[in-house]
Amino acid sequence: MEEKKSNQINIELKDEIAQGIYSNLAVITHSSSEFVLDFVRIMPGIPKADVKSRIILTPEHAKRLLMALGENINKYEAKHGMVKVDDRGSTIGPFGYN
Repeated sequence: MEEKKSNQINIELKDEIAQGIYSNLAVITHSSSEFVLDFVRIMPGIPKADVKSRIILTPEHAKRLLMALGENINKYEAKHGMVKVDDRGSTIGPFGYN
């Protein structure tokens, strides 16, 4: 009998991860071999903020993430309307932090 190989991946989402972590700032750095995404939560009036999660990606996976986010933002905007962002630039943080 010939066995069929499945291209499906069984992805498990544990309860403590399923709740998610709120972030209102992402700091992105890179080297020649990886992109590092630090997700931070900044609170108004508090001068210190901790990194809540760090994701490290290869450049290829970072580009795939960029394309997937763009595709999903397009789908979101088609259903809910344009997402508005200010024109101060991508390096400006929330709540007026720079």
